[in-house]
Amino acid sequence: MTDDRTMTIREMCDAFDVTPRTLRFYEAKELLFPIREGQKRLFTKRDRARLKLILRGKRFGFSLEEIRQLLDLYHMGDQQQTQLARTYEIAQQRLSDMEAQRDELTQAIDELKEQMRWGEKMLASMDQTKKAAE
Repeated sequence: MTDDRTMTIREMCDAFDVTPRTLRFYEAKELLFPIREGQKRLFTKRDRARLKLILRGKRFGFSLEEIRQLLDLYHMGDQQQTQLARTYEIAQQRLSDMEAQRDELTQAIDELKEQMRWGEKMLASMDQTKKAAE
């Protein structure tokens, strides 16, 4: 496959491990702009690059609106400086949010483990009491 040839929806699905529904959804949200030939969609090199960025953004927890805004900044004419700066700002906030979520999850895990240890002791104590009564 050469970089500048178009890909069908099936080829895109296979290449990026997404469903046709996903591609149609991103098209409806104006994140992808395939060439339409009747019912057929042909995806360009630009669409492939955009999809790669969309999937990466989703993996990092960026909203579709944030992703759209970042993709729209590509054509600012400043060698993507604005796009990179804004991406960095959003990424910093997302990283902070993810770290806070991780800390909350770690705390919840620790609390659950403590409750389970307490439960084990209670069960063992009840078992001992039951055996002593027999």
